[in-house]
Amino acid sequence: MKKPTLVVGAGALVLLVVAVGLSLRPGSDPVAAQQPPADTFPEGLAVARLGNQQVALPELKALLATLPAESREQLRGNRGALETWIRSRLAQKAVLEQADAQGWRQRPEVEQQTRAATEQIVFRDYMLSVSQVPADYPSAAELQQAYDSGKAQWVTPALYRVSQIFLAVGDPQRVESVRRQAQELSRRAQAAPDEFAALASQYSQDEGTAKRGGDSGLQPLQQLVPEVRGVVSRLKPGAVSDAVQSAAGFHVLKVTEQQPARTASLDELRERLTQALREQRQEQIAKAYLEGMLNTATLSIDGAELNKVLE
Repeated sequence: MKKPTLVVGAGALVLLVVAVGLSLRPGSDPVAAQQPPADTFPEGLAVARLGNQQVALPELKALLATLPAESREQLRGNRGALETWIRSRLAQKAVLEQADAQGWRQRPEVEQQTRAATEQIVFRDYMLSVSQVPADYPSAAELQQAYDSGKAQWVTPALYRVSQIFLAVGDPQRVESVRRQAQELSRRAQAAPDEFAALASQYSQDEGTAKRGGDSGLQPLQQLVPEVRGVVSRLKPGAVSDAVQSAAGFHVLKVTEQQPARTASLDELRERLTQALREQRQEQIAKAYLEGMLNTATLSIDGAELNKVLE
């Protein structure tokens, strides 16, 4: 059965993905290359142990330091995600211990990949050092110009705060009985719109919104289930719809707030726009640096040898 919520799709547990992803992506661990052997840490600093391996307090602090401030604070309060990362990190260390015991790092293909990865890290880090953007860029005038030239992109769509009473249809043979129940709830809510939240709390089968009196929050039309978009766009704030059928079941809808489309102000966009302009300028500086290397070096390409590669 499809999820009964109004919103299309569902968010993932971002903190868990961040925590596990940092520990499992090859070469991406922010502290693995810098950690001394497990037995060099003072005994009291170990957060967790698995055989000869351990996750030390400095390592865990180093992980948190690599995250954006907001994600770091969320992860601090998400003990489950943090413990998942610790388990994954210990498992990774145990596997590496086995691989080292078998001389895996000395295998030719591993050494080749290690050299290639090292070259990329050195290249990327050096290019960042030679493509630094001046601290005062962009200026107020440059920021204003970028805002004005892209004004069409800063329009936020109309937003609707929608409440719903949702009845699921699990058995195709129950469609008509569920439809009648939804129509009856619609009639009751239309007769007494102020009772909508109480009806949603009692009858709605979407647990996520039912506990909030049916409220699904502010969202643009495109985030709504296709079958209800047209209905919501025509409802006046405070009005209640007839029963609306979707692939998941029946919805009785009430629009409690509507915010018209508007253009975001420069103050609202200042931080994001500044970051985008600085990243764009850094790419330009890096590109110019690479082109300068080619222009000043003696460059020659042996066409005959190149043809041999392409044959």
